Amino acid sequence: MGITLDLRNARAADVHVGRSALAELMSVLHILAEPDHHPEAQRWTRQLGTTFDDSLANEMSALSPLWARLRCRLLFPLALPLDQTFEEELRHLEKLPLDEFVDLCAQGVLGFREAVPPARLLLDDKEAARCYVTQCERRSFRRGALAHDLMASPEDVRARLIDFLDRCGGAFFAAEWRAVHDRLEAAVVRFRTEVTRKGLAEVLAGLSPTAVVAGDGSHVRYDKLAIAEIGIGPRQLFLLPSVHVWPHLTIKDERSYPVVLQFAAPEVRAPEQLTLRQLHARLSVLASPGRMELCRHLLGEPITTSELAKRLGLDDTQVSRTLRQLREAGLIESEREGRYVYHRLATSTLLRLGQDVLATIMR
Repeated sequence: MGITLDLRNARAADVHVGRSALAELMSVLHILAEPDHHPEAQRWTRQLGTTFDDSLANEMSALSPLWARLRCRLLFPLALPLDQTFEEELRHLEKLPLDEFVDLCAQGVLGFREAVPPARLLLDDKEAARCYVTQCERRSFRRGALAHDLMASPEDVRARLIDFLDRCGGAFFAAEWRAVHDRLEAAVVRFRTEVTRKGLAEVLAGLSPTAVVAGDGSHVRYDKLAIAEIGIGPRQLFLLPSVHVWPHLTIKDERSYPVVLQFAAPEVRAPEQLTLRQLHARLSVLASPGRMELCRHLLGEPITTSELAKRLGLDDTQVSRTLRQLREAGLIESEREGRYVYHRLATSTLLRLGQDVLATIMR
């Protein structure tokens, strides 16, 4: 499974790197909607929650289908230029033709890669609208309620959404955007330079540890649940660095619009992002009762191979083999002191393992 970017026809003029305040706000709202999926941000989200009044919190919940899972294409840049102000992005949303708004919003409310009837059919055919609302209700009550509102009055939903986003700006996001603005500007400058210096395939592959370059540099594949091949050139690609998107790598592929790839700015990525192979190796190593028993002995003070063998009633060769497996998985640390090599459990790695599992699944 995965999403592949086909770069055979990509030109420098097709690739644009920039910031989007609205897309960054959506990343923040995504974390607030699914805090259990972002344990690294729990303290920050608790502090942020104190800035919401009941009205803002209730509307955040009601509109959350737009950013809780699939992330609505409506809230990413739809056209050039990038780096518009937050207010300019809201005005563009306000002026978007109603058919376009409904097309993008309806897919976002459903929050799943299933076919959604075009806006004109939804707005003109009551049976098509009813079936769409039922489709959303099967996913969740909240999605069904928002779908019903969208079919009843799309202009009202648009006005609610813009008002909510504007209120978020006043309540907390304007300050947050000022705090991250310069960091994102540095990331934009860096990636513009790297696309020119290194080439597009190498830069895109560096955005995720799951990325694989194939076809002599003409294709880059990301490990995602969706399966798709997306051509770049003449279709445009928007690269949007983000402070809050990690551990996700978000790729949006609505056919009538530029492809969007939102990625974590380098300085906010985790120090170590595991590949699926590395994660599988760590979990497999710990699945053995014998290796788990050995880990218990490594938890205290550093210990030599021969001492471990003596405690476990095994020969040195067996213990050395097990230690090598643990070391290759990054679960033990070994250090020579004089004549002996001492081993200890990498407790910080083990403590991170649960978060690593979640982050790898979520990418």
